[in-house]
Amino acid sequence: MKIVWSIAGSDSGAGAGLQADLKTFEAFGVHGCTVVAAITAQSSVAVTYIEAVSSEMLDAQLATLALDMPPAVIKTGMLGSANNLYVVAKWVDKLRETNPALALVVDPVLGATTGASFADEALLAAYREVLLPRTTIATPNAREASFLLGCEALASASQYQKAVQAMQRLGCQNVVITGGDATSNNCSDYALTPHAHAAFEGWLSLPRVDTPHNHGTGCVFASSCAAALALGFVPIEALVLAKMATTHALRSGYAVGAGAGPVRPRDDFAWHVQNLPTLSSAYAPQALPTLAFKPLIDADMGLYVIVDSAAWVERVLAAGVRTVQLRIKDSEPINLREEVKKSVASAKKWSAQLFINDHWQLAMSEGAYGVHIGQEDLEAIGQTVLQAIADAGLRLGISTHAYFEVAKAWQIRPSYIACGPIHPTAAKAMPWIPQGNDNLAHWCRLLPLPVVAIAGMDTARATEAAACGAASVAVISAVTAAADPEGVIRELQAAIALGRLISKWPVPNLARSTLALDSRLRGNDMVTRG
Repeated sequence: MKIVWSIAGSDSGAGAGLQADLKTFEAFGVHGCTVVAAITAQSSVAVTYIEAVSSEMLDAQLATLALDMPPAVIKTGMLGSANNLYVVAKWVDKLRETNPALALVVDPVLGATTGASFADEALLAAYREVLLPRTTIATPNAREASFLLGCEALASASQYQKAVQAMQRLGCQNVVITGGDATSNNCSDYALTPHAHAAFEGWLSLPRVDTPHNHGTGCVFASSCAAALALGFVPIEALVLAKMATTHALRSGYAVGAGAGPVRPRDDFAWHVQNLPTLSSAYAPQALPTLAFKPLIDADMGLYVIVDSAAWVERVLAAGVRTVQLRIKDSEPINLREEVKKSVASAKKWSAQLFINDHWQLAMSEGAYGVHIGQEDLEAIGQTVLQAIADAGLRLGISTHAYFEVAKAWQIRPSYIACGPIHPTAAKAMPWIPQGNDNLAHWCRLLPLPVVAIAGMDTARATEAAACGAASVAVISAVTAAADPEGVIRELQAAIALGRLISKWPVPNLARSTLALDSRLRGNDMVTRG
């Protein structure tokens, strides 16, 4: 079990601080160690006394743990004093000598919502000059960010953008400022994560959970980030999971005492699609996308064959396939239009669902059933084109490979989502670690629309994919490179039918990470696997 250290304050009311962190670590399935940096006398209505532990006591706790239970990630909350912050920084450096991959999540707890202040100028300066330059992910709320930066209160999108960029200049590898929900019906946080193949700058948004019981949300968010990093997720995925876990904890909050009750982290947070945030750099947090594409006529897509010519479209349809994609990467425009036109005619003849890869203009003008696009295309074509595709009545499929890509796809409500690579494949060079059946089963449970399993499929794996709940199994070379394509089609269709009859694949609480941080784990580079 991965070990995460929380260096924070003790909350006598058990709503925030170390107590909230331990509940969060349990929900993620990591082991949390608690290093007490400060002791508070607090309840649901007030913080009446705060006492920082001595730097000697803090150092002793860290030294003892380091000998026996070294961390994969360290998370800090209330540190109590500048001297304590210096002790933490010293230990981060020391531990990174033997573990350069050690991540540090900093929640700069500077005050309570009840009004109590936890920081003086010396501590603020120590954050800026000492701890933030060592930070993997910083998770201040809007008020804390303005204190740290010495700027006016954050209100507009441009102010949030300037603030995350300023914090990155202080040395933070990744930054998220929570609290963009202050005046809207949405709960929106502004993030900046530069990690290769997972770079993101913009809003993570969900509808606000209407509850007075929100004590400990900041602690749960930061400790969720730490737990996700310990499990191998890259920063943007850690933020998506933190958003999901915190939102679910808010939904499960409860009353205790006369004031705001605590949130309650639970281990099923990633099973509920209503917890999946939208990710958008193009919209203000008050304007979530409202796109919705038509559902498939036949959600039971079955075998999904991807081919590169109209001749192949006709051949696989004649062999009994009813879901097909025309994927032509290199062709003259005139020839491409002719291929699309012939393919559309074949699909109509066989009453099949035909998707055109990428070429949405031709799909619209030639009356195709649908379009399939990848993540790069999703970013490139923008909201206006997506709306035009939806208005034209075309179905839309989107490729995904990881949590943050699933979130991007889900926000526009496509007709189906393709998840891959499920198994290693030579069809396309990709930086993704193969997901495997566990991830596939997780996506099938999470998403309330057809899920297509793609990459590395044979008959045995097609049966497994169907048992995971996949509505479809997509193949390319398994059919087009076969000596007897029609025979392979029959075998794959039988394998899918068998998978729907056997016991369902067990569903894990979390899908595992499909991207890898490099050996330095300092935020920016990639390892290609699989």
